Amino acid sequence: MSNKINPFEFMLPTTVKFGDNIIEEIPASLEAYGAKKPIVVTDPALEKLGAAKRVTDVLEKAGIKGTKVYNNVKANPRDVDVEALADLAKKDGIDAFIALGGGSPMDTAKGASLLVSNGGCVKDWEGYVEPKNPTPPLFVIPTTVGTGSEVTFWAVIKDTKENYKLSVGTPAIGPNIAFVDPTFVDTLPGSIVAATGMDALTHAIEGYTANLSEPITDACGLHAIKLISRNIRAATYSDDHDAKANMLIGSLIAGICFGNSDVTACHCMSEALGGLYDMPHGVANAIMLPYTMEYNYVSDVQKFADVAEAMGVNTRNMSTAEAAVAAVNEVKQLNVDLNIPKLKDVGGKAEDLDELAMRSAGNPAVPSNPRPVTEADFKVMIAKALEE
Repeated sequence: MSNKINPFEFMLPTTVKFGDNIIEEIPASLEAYGAKKPIVVTDPALEKLGAAKRVTDVLEKAGIKGTKVYNNVKANPRDVDVEALADLAKKDGIDAFIALGGGSPMDTAKGASLLVSNGGCVKDWEGYVEPKNPTPPLFVIPTTVGTGSEVTFWAVIKDTKENYKLSVGTPAIGPNIAFVDPTFVDTLPGSIVAATGMDALTHAIEGYTANLSEPITDACGLHAIKLISRNIRAATYSDDHDAKANMLIGSLIAGICFGNSDVTACHCMSEALGGLYDMPHGVANAIMLPYTMEYNYVSDVQKFADVAEAMGVNTRNMSTAEAAVAAVNEVKQLNVDLNIPKLKDVGGKAEDLDELAMRSAGNPAVPSNPRPVTEADFKVMIAKALEE
């Protein structure tokens, strides 16, 4: 294995503000950006739980009155909802977005901010794009421990006509400020901690092992793996504030990692599953992660051995190859411990194998997989997941 460092570019367009009740700094940040009429973008559950009101109360206290809340955000965000939000924002003269939630509200707000200032529909902006006009300020408040979207400049949105997930990428939609407030995840249900936490672990492992990884993303990936894998059980099964705060930071660091390297075959398959079955993204990633690692570890056994060590596996008496396999087994055990469902229990069907493999092979992240992967290889991995 060569020690040569290839040329790379690292970008982080987002300022991170971390701390309990850090959302109280939002009004001052709006003023700094010259924004006077924000809109809060969230989902119905968070609004019902009062999370959106926490934000609007902070704004109200600072004299920003009558802030609208857009709550028509669904899991696996839809292009039609992004476009509806953009239309609403243009009609009402909205000059800033505040996304509250997991990846769905964040990606919805990212997409809408692009359309507000540059026009068109979501499909027009598929891929890595360079819009002409600057987007309105975007502030985000993560309420799960898995998305990483608070520090990435990509949005994954479902095309409701073609029934697949498309990606839009540009630094223009990277959040200006991420308000990372652990008090928003204190009461997160264990099942959500498990699913979104495994999403974050997937980001970290894929970002660390992807072909486009580089020294900064490697450092972020390994630290994120350590934080997530060593806190996820306590965060899932207890009210440990520190464990959940560590998960929140681990998710963010994993976002920095994969946002600057890439994801690999696991996301190719999870996005296919999400597009076809509307399956929760974190659950799909958790299910497919060990099969992806099992396929990929031979491409760089040292890196996968590093993953095992970061997860807390005692690799002292193992060969490098044995340690790499141990990483796969550790992820499998983690899924068991967290009660992650099997693929067949969440809608996976053997008759869809060809369609799922075809969709996976068409994902733009395929070239980033550390081992060459074909449609036939995807079919084998998905079939294994269905059999267990």
